Amino acid sequence: MATELFDPPALAAGTLRVIPLGGLGEIGRNMTAYEYDGKILIVDCGVLFPEEHQPGVDLILPDFTPIQSRLDDIVGVVLTHGHEDHIGAVPYLLRLRKDLPLMGSRLTLALVEAKLKEHKIAPVTRVVKEGQTDKLGPFELEFVAVNHSIPDALAVAITTPAGVVLHTGDFKMDQLPLDGRITDLRAFARLGERGVDLFLPDSTNADVPGFTPLERDIGPVLANVIARARKRVIVASFSSHVHRVQQVLDAAVANQRHVAFVGRSMVRNMGIAADLGYLHVPAGVLVDLKTAIDLPDDRVVFMSTGSQGEPMAVLARMSNQDHQIEVGEGDTVILASSLIPGNENAVYRVINGLTKLGATVVHKGNAKVHTSGHAAAGELLYCFNIIRPKNVLPVHGEARHLRAAADLAIETGVPAAHVFVGDNGIVVDLKDGVASVVGQLDIGFVYVDGSTVGEITDADLKDRRILAEEGFISIFVAIDSQTGRVIVGPEIQARGFAEDESVFDSVKPQILAALTEAARSGTHDQHGFQQVVRRTVGRWVNTQHRRRPMIIPVVIEA
Repeated sequence: MATELFDPPALAAGTLRVIPLGGLGEIGRNMTAYEYDGKILIVDCGVLFPEEHQPGVDLILPDFTPIQSRLDDIVGVVLTHGHEDHIGAVPYLLRLRKDLPLMGSRLTLALVEAKLKEHKIAPVTRVVKEGQTDKLGPFELEFVAVNHSIPDALAVAITTPAGVVLHTGDFKMDQLPLDGRITDLRAFARLGERGVDLFLPDSTNADVPGFTPLERDIGPVLANVIARARKRVIVASFSSHVHRVQQVLDAAVANQRHVAFVGRSMVRNMGIAADLGYLHVPAGVLVDLKTAIDLPDDRVVFMSTGSQGEPMAVLARMSNQDHQIEVGEGDTVILASSLIPGNENAVYRVINGLTKLGATVVHKGNAKVHTSGHAAAGELLYCFNIIRPKNVLPVHGEARHLRAAADLAIETGVPAAHVFVGDNGIVVDLKDGVASVVGQLDIGFVYVDGSTVGEITDADLKDRRILAEEGFISIFVAIDSQTGRVIVGPEIQARGFAEDESVFDSVKPQILAALTEAARSGTHDQHGFQQVVRRTVGRWVNTQHRRRPMIIPVVIEA
């Protein structure tokens, strides 16, 4: 059932307004706007990656429409961590106002600054760390360490006279993390004692029972797979998964192999992580790609991007034999990452392609080569119990994840009336510890397509799908403008429909007859004749071929 849209009232004095602009009902484009006393604070600004039914789209952005006319009211952007689904849209937001202050941890801001450099934007940044408090306009901010699949992740507690909000960002409760930096449950408990009026938890794994397995359990499995590999090893992961890359480096050293980073974002991000001390690179293990290709097959590991089957990423190009690394018999490919919902077909297509080339493909389904970066149900229950929030707005998840997180909150004693499961654009007002839904904005998809932003619509994507799946037929006809008699044509061309043009011989007399009848019935304008051609061909192709291609009639009057 479609969400009912309704405009919120004017913001009352002493009230905090919360509007998720992305991240609800999807895994990606996380962005939430907080408004108090005429000022706006943004938490995260990420992208969503396109699925197969969105052909040609590069990225999907949050919908900036609700804040676009109020850019001068934005006091800053808090970034919880450096994953693309939380920072990827920052360049597009800063195109609207370049001096927006960005606040985040050292690694997060370093990754953002590298991204912004490619867009020729010099940002205004402020580095913060766990345990620190700061202020942006009327918003008092306290930063809390959380453990995730990338170092330096932070939760943020936002305090205004309307109450206290705790926004976790992405987190889990790994008690033996590789970097020793655990989620600060003492800070969560301290905030709970003070009183959390609204809790926005990461919901991605809310429907997974128990606790998320430890990251350090992955290392021995990777080392064992690499030890058993006869030839080259290719490991694919997210380009910002510093902990996973660290384990690959350690496993490679244990097996006397060198490592080469492959993929622009992998090279950039791991370079930043190493420079800042988050990635510890053993001496002599790293080599460049050219050197690695010339090494003996049993002495090299390629650390690459493309674990989600992205068509232009390294791994997909390898499977299509369109990369300088030629995968062959005896090679081992490890997909050391999760499977983002919607990418299943693309990932399995890559796995099948690599398997056909003779590679052994190891993935989460057949070996413990990945663990999630998100809290499972047991961890969320623990958080609900120590925080004891008055109200809950689950974020960062598809509908089933949000619902599961809401159910967990209710199980721990949060009244069902105080738990809000919504879509992007839900407007929640908080005042004196009481939260309520006061509006639902129309939040759309903003597509990045090449160099264009927001110009491609859902209708355009529908046309692309029709072209891809059904093909198109164009019909050219020249008619006498006075009599409606056909002078030239009909000439028919098709792409993706039928190779033999003789298939259209039976419809051409129908087009001529339909045009003659239309002229006799009083049709004299070009648009009218085009509609006659479109209907005639459409009816014929549907009846005779059970197809629905795009039909493009061109009628010229002479």
